[in-house]
Amino acid sequence: MAGTARLAVIGMAGYAFTYLRRARELHDEGRAEFVGGCDIREPSAEAGALLPPGAGVYRDVEALLRGARPDVVVVATPPHAHVPLAGAALRAGADVLVETPPVLDLAGHTELTRLAAETGRVCQTGFQSFGSAAIPVLAQAIERGELGVVTGVGAAGAWIRTDAYYARNPWAGRRWLDGQAVVDGALTNPFSHAVATALLVAGVAESEPADIAVELFGTRDLEADDTACVRLCFETGPEVVVAASLCAEQDHEPYVVVHGTEGRAKFWYKTHRLEINDERIPVAPPADLLRNLLAHRADPDTVPLLAPLSRTRAFTCLAQAVRDAPEPVPIPEGWIRTVGVGPGRHPVVRGIGEEVAVAAERLALFSEIGVPWAGPHRRRRGSPSQPAVT
Repeated sequence: MAGTARLAVIGMAGYAFTYLRRARELHDEGRAEFVGGCDIREPSAEAGALLPPGAGVYRDVEALLRGARPDVVVVATPPHAHVPLAGAALRAGADVLVETPPVLDLAGHTELTRLAAETGRVCQTGFQSFGSAAIPVLAQAIERGELGVVTGVGAAGAWIRTDAYYARNPWAGRRWLDGQAVVDGALTNPFSHAVATALLVAGVAESEPADIAVELFGTRDLEADDTACVRLCFETGPEVVVAASLCAEQDHEPYVVVHGTEGRAKFWYKTHRLEINDERIPVAPPADLLRNLLAHRADPDTVPLLAPLSRTRAFTCLAQAVRDAPEPVPIPEGWIRTVGVGPGRHPVVRGIGEEVAVAAERLALFSEIGVPWAGPHRRRRGSPSQPAVT
């Protein structure tokens, strides 16, 4: 495969399996040479079977970088390992794609940004919605004034997550693990895409918020929240409000809604469905971010990165605010019912599917829309550099 990029994947279990599969597809198409995988654990037979003949399996990232000499590295590990692993790949001269959430604080964001600049490499992130063809279509509609002046951007999501979800690995449902920030939670992991997409659509993804107000709640005996909302305000640009829960009665498709003085738009980012002023807008299929990274390497002047690390700075400020916030407030038992048994057990917060939608519609926090178990004294406020509690 002379002339094709040498591709490696760090992480061979969990969500990383999807990257192993995509790497093998690219290898079989002749678009990349899949040269190795890396995991501290022994990979499953299914994962190992995705490596082509000649590709190596490594237990240590430095051994991977020396032995496989990759040009492109995918980092699909637990979030708290992203910065050191991506940093090692950048220093070794590889471009990287970091799965979400890419980094958990501004220090990590700054470090990877600096390393990319110093090495001349690039850092793509795994926010798949950034590759949606609906994003530029919506941006153009806003630019043309079809919505009037954008007054705010909301996002809402409500899913079911069972006990098995929190038992799948040691960091699930944790805020800290072995002294390292993990920052698992509704806004920072499963609905991180809702937050990042709302910030991108609002045009503030590369900015630091002037103020962040976050409300965290929980239904389980866990460190992390499973129900949360946030408002991010900026010196220039519309405010962004996201409300999410993992305690729904049924899964609701998450979406971003843009509020304007003359109209509104709604984007269901997982299915790439777009409506502008109640009209369904057809869009092309989404771009794969790993393929986009490879295409950018081949032709950087005409193929821009779709999900560069620079577009996640505002999201990173939110992740840092959640990390530094007080512990989630327990939702009173009277508002919760339990469904299922064993690994399939999950709590349901009464009315939460409707409440996240109301928050996104009104651009208001749970405490501001009259949710009975949320109160104004439970809010975390502040800027990324000077957080405060009220």
